[in-house]
Amino acid sequence: MRFILSPAKNMKVDTDSLPPLALPALLPQTQRLLRGLQALSHQQRQALWKCNDALAARNNQQVDTMDLSGQLTPALLSYVGIQYRYMAPGVFTRAELDYVQQHVRILSGFYGILRPFDGVVPYRLEMGTPFAVEGCKDLYAFWGDKLARFLADETDLVVNLASKEYSKAVEPHLPASVSVLKCTFGSLQGNRVVEKGTLCKMARGQMVRWAAEHGVDQATRLQDFSDLGYQYDPVRSTENHYVFLLKEDL
Repeated sequence: MRFILSPAKNMKVDTDSLPPLALPALLPQTQRLLRGLQALSHQQRQALWKCNDALAARNNQQVDTMDLSGQLTPALLSYVGIQYRYMAPGVFTRAELDYVQQHVRILSGFYGILRPFDGVVPYRLEMGTPFAVEGCKDLYAFWGDKLARFLADETDLVVNLASKEYSKAVEPHLPASVSVLKCTFGSLQGNRVVEKGTLCKMARGQMVRWAAEHGVDQATRLQDFSDLGYQYDPVRSTENHYVFLLKEDL
């Protein structure tokens, strides 16, 4: 079983807390993307990032001076966002760190796919960015089936806790031998289950923390998740789609 997660836009450098264990598995492809970014002008990169001048200046400096082998931070500790705040990897026990290293994979527009203790540097390149490189029209085309093949070599079950932007880089390419379990965290609006961005991110991070705390190794155990006011809804769930609703909606 492997959980797939989206990254966060904001990143930090932390070379003190825990050391990285390895380099990213698809680093040669990342090096090609970096060369493609470095071939663009600062103005072209800013248009790609769609950000203000101050942020563009910082991002351009990152790209111009980027060293993919130095000052590395474990991926799990590098991302700063709601999902990772609720996962709270900084206070994981050793057993919980071992669990996420085995069971969690982070998708990335720049690195492709990351194990939690792969060493990374800050970057800005979201999977949905329309970055044409090496004859590929975008990053989905650039990565192709590489991320799916990586996962298929590891597991026969992917638990999808990623956003659509990232999960569609994987799901269309998975072989039939790999099942996908989607988890939805929502509330009822009429008869519809609706996910709200911030609450959903909180729940995804919390589910990973809960799974690590309980050593979850079978998908059906995820039905017991009941943090942040959510509860599994057997009526609206299926074998391949678990729906968790706020308890007041049940």
